Amino acid sequence: MGHHHDHEHDHPHDSWDAMDPADPEAVVPSRRQLLKYGGVGATLAAAPAVLATPAASAKGNGKGPSGRTGGRSWRAGDHHIHSEYSGRFDTSTNPPTFAKGADAVYPIVTNAIMAKSFGLQWVMCTDHGGPTHSKVNLELAYPDLLKSRDLVPEVLQFWGMEFDAPQMDHHTLMIPRRSDEAQLLYDLESRYAKYDAFPTDPSRDTEAKMVEFLRYTQGMSAKPLVIAHHASRSAKGLGVWGQDTPGEFRNNQDAAPDVYIGFEGAPGHQAGPLVNEARGSYGNYPTHGGYDQMTAVVGGLWDSLLGEGRKWWITATSDSHVHWTRGGSDFWPGEYSKTYVNARQDYADIMDGLRNGRIFVTTGDLIDGLDFSAASAGRAATVGQTVQVKRGRGGDVTVEVRFTPRTTPNGNGDRPVVNRVDIITGEVTGPVSDREAAKNPTTKVVARYGKSDFRRQGKQYVIRHTLRDVTTKGYIRVRGTSTDEMEPAADGQESPWGDLWFYSNPIFVDVS
Repeated sequence: MGHHHDHEHDHPHDSWDAMDPADPEAVVPSRRQLLKYGGVGATLAAAPAVLATPAASAKGNGKGPSGRTGGRSWRAGDHHIHSEYSGRFDTSTNPPTFAKGADAVYPIVTNAIMAKSFGLQWVMCTDHGGPTHSKVNLELAYPDLLKSRDLVPEVLQFWGMEFDAPQMDHHTLMIPRRSDEAQLLYDLESRYAKYDAFPTDPSRDTEAKMVEFLRYTQGMSAKPLVIAHHASRSAKGLGVWGQDTPGEFRNNQDAAPDVYIGFEGAPGHQAGPLVNEARGSYGNYPTHGGYDQMTAVVGGLWDSLLGEGRKWWITATSDSHVHWTRGGSDFWPGEYSKTYVNARQDYADIMDGLRNGRIFVTTGDLIDGLDFSAASAGRAATVGQTVQVKRGRGGDVTVEVRFTPRTTPNGNGDRPVVNRVDIITGEVTGPVSDREAAKNPTTKVVARYGKSDFRRQGKQYVIRHTLRDVTTKGYIRVRGTSTDEMEPAADGQESPWGDLWFYSNPIFVDVS
């Protein structure tokens, strides 16, 4: 966006509170035992103690401009979690024989209990597909989901799967909460998941089949959500794409703009470095600060999509299969990554929040709430929305960032501290001529605020920044970090707990 920018340096009256470093073992003893003894019986036995810990009661409770309307508040969740129904198929039999627990090991209810203990209010079961897996979901997994909903009613538990997308890497396929949700997923998985056919059907694995699937979902009255998983895990280098390409993302969203809404900004498997594996299982080209290169590089692919005016959102998930203390490379749902949605505690509004970008993401519980708004001449907008600016007169946009710091220990027993907040802007120039475009040269960090610039207001820290004389359409987004890295560096074997970032989704600016 064309503008000048002013800093308002508001200094805190009471800076970051020095708090006694509580013994993390004392805070979460039952959780540690639980990781040791791992089964569902141990989970259920330990749950009351786990749920009584301070960490469990810490919910995102941002009550700023976006937190007041209609009972909506920030609710943390995770839409990419595997259960024991991510298994293996023996295709020497007809039909194939399913072996439960061959890939991921935890019962659905175990995941729900652990999600609750780490402060999540909504989750989703996303098991892998395979030959005739649609029947496994319908006949075996779905009844277990219904039991889990009864046992853990505090956590909204969506039905869906990790969709084997034709010609692409995996995707979330989230089904709206309905009495016929099991049949809805069965119909989609059996007809469109590329590996569901037995024997194998190569015609199911084409870009045209993916577009056909998405056009069908766009026409459904109960529209699902589709979100790309670990989108550049198969990339061979920086900007050298693998299974997922910019052109596919554009084609997919054009086919289903109300369904195909974005990708994981922070993929799962974040505990990789704790077991000498790559963070995120990104073995070819690494993540940056735990985030996919498509998200983390300023002016990169995410900004290219936003620069077209696309409503393209990012999320953060666990991709939990097996906990890192039990031979895997994963954290429990909510233990490290959280996707916060501004919504009421009901299925429809959580999906509405995801669909419309009322989302921020964080790792390591760096913050518990983020209220981010942009205002011009009395008109305001928050994440996912558009602020209207009158060209010429009064073309200033005031950006306000309010974040809620963590006050209780995170999953590592730390109380992380935000070291810096960056305000990022880019221009919206309309559809690209090159469908594989992956850069937005107008995107830049326009302001960086350090700890001494944050002003304390109640439970939040506040930053205000003015974009002067805005004359072009654009967008504004915010990120923050516990590090002193100016840009998130490519990840090596450093602990994920020492490299924390949060990202907002964008606010769009329209100039008329």
